[in-house]
Amino acid sequence: MARRLPALNALRAFEAAARHLSFTRAADELNVTPAAVSHQIKALEEWLGLPLFRRRNREVILTEAGQIYYPGLREGLDRLAAATSRVLASDEGGELRVTTMPSFATKWLVHRLDRFRERHPDIDVLLSTTDQQVDFSVETVDIGIRFGGGNYPGLEVIRLMEDDVYPVCSPTLASGEKPLERPADLKHHVLLHDDMEIGWDVWLRAAGVKGVNTCRGPSFDDSGMLLQAAADGHGVALARSALAAADLAAGRLIQPFDITLPTGWAYHIVYLPSAADRPKIRAFREWLLQEAGVTAETDA
Repeated sequence: MARRLPALNALRAFEAAARHLSFTRAADELNVTPAAVSHQIKALEEWLGLPLFRRRNREVILTEAGQIYYPGLREGLDRLAAATSRVLASDEGGELRVTTMPSFATKWLVHRLDRFRERHPDIDVLLSTTDQQVDFSVETVDIGIRFGGGNYPGLEVIRLMEDDVYPVCSPTLASGEKPLERPADLKHHVLLHDDMEIGWDVWLRAAGVKGVNTCRGPSFDDSGMLLQAAADGHGVALARSALAAADLAAGRLIQPFDITLPTGWAYHIVYLPSAADRPKIRAFREWLLQEAGVTAETDA
């Protein structure tokens, strides 16, 4: 059976006025005018069909109906406030569902998550990876990181970091039997490919190199696998700077040439506008931006 309840604002106005026995002090507490409190209480009395206050000059006292109504209503509002506090507190911890691309998760995000957990031990990150854009209104997702132009209708979008591309390879390959001393030396090596719009043809043209067959070589549908193949010495890859940073810092990969091209795209933090002030969303968003800032300083 549906509950028959009057408007919440009217109940709040009555509870405050009954507690203070003053419409003025109730208005101050609720940050409204005394006239607004009087209007809400009048509407409640009409809904109940009973008077709740007797008005004597500037003094108000509860009627018998008001005295019966007040204790139960105050208890109910107290329980509602307590339940609301518990819900808000629960959003400061517990599960945080994050979605991003497999390559970004593997090469950038995962090995940093221990730092997030150290700062927010009550938040458990549940990481889901996909190359498809997740529909936040349908899927159970809190926040995501996407790579693209930044046009994501219906979502709040914050630029995390821009991305560049440049060749990378294993140190052994670079100094091996056919060393990589200049871009033209790439004709002696296997070129590794992924599905990035900026491919070897574009980079070689920018480097002023001709005579390199860019149609040959293994191709990968995941940039993380591409970088792993390069680190294992299987060829030279065109790497995105954000994804290659950890392997370069660890010495698993090197950048044999200085020629770098901007992708024109960037990584973006995305979430529903209605979730912007949720404590878990805010904590993860601020941490991501800090991590990206550290990376930018290191790569510079």
